[in-house]
Amino acid sequence: MDARIGKVTEVESRPANNLLRRLSQVDYGLLAPHVTVEESAAGHLLYNPGDDVQVVHFPCGPSLATFLVPNEDGRDVETILVGREGAVGGIVSEGFLPAYTRICVKFGGPFARIHVAKLEAAKLRSASLRNVFARYADCMLAQIFQSTACNAIHSIEQRTAKWILAAMERTGDETSVPLTHEQLATLLGVGRSYASRVLQSFKAEGVLDTRRGSILVRSRDGLRLRACLCNDAVKMHFEEVLRGVYPTEEREAG
Repeated sequence: MDARIGKVTEVESRPANNLLRRLSQVDYGLLAPHVTVEESAAGHLLYNPGDDVQVVHFPCGPSLATFLVPNEDGRDVETILVGREGAVGGIVSEGFLPAYTRICVKFGGPFARIHVAKLEAAKLRSASLRNVFARYADCMLAQIFQSTACNAIHSIEQRTAKWILAAMERTGDETSVPLTHEQLATLLGVGRSYASRVLQSFKAEGVLDTRRGSILVRSRDGLRLRACLCNDAVKMHFEEVLRGVYPTEEREAG
């Protein structure tokens, strides 16, 4: 058998998470005996602020996790999404690691999991494994920086379009995003009525439509025209720091 075919087969047998599939065969071999895959439903809580982070969660396929920052008025504000390009919980830290934010499953599906102690033990045995996770931590930090800037300077409409495009890229769904008006309001940090008005304006322009529990995309090009360029900046950084991990359309098509 062609060695390249064997390598592809070996990678495709791993959980459908690009970060895990980015690892060399040797590095993944250090983790494989300790990796489990379980289904998690939308809304499932992974961590509350202050919880001891003991497990690293890798969203697989269309699954998404979200970071929510609780505020003094009782509202949670969504910061970033993590899909099959990454992981949440205990990426680079060692020892006791209290969670700062609330981390929930946004879109349900399979999650690969490994105990932080097992990941740390594997890192001690492999400099290349440490390097991949350090690079991913850098990409996640860039995503947080970009989100902070985006929330400060871009309109609600631009942020809505950007978020929907980001969700579609990560889930691989070309036509819809399983999102309610209430959930959209949470991730934008606005009231439900404001989020509904934004969706209505997009519907009037023929860009989006809605059905119970989902947003349907009628014009992806129209959505791109209304979005800010924050997604593109994040993707560019991923490609420079950890090439092949962010799920771009071009890669999926190829």
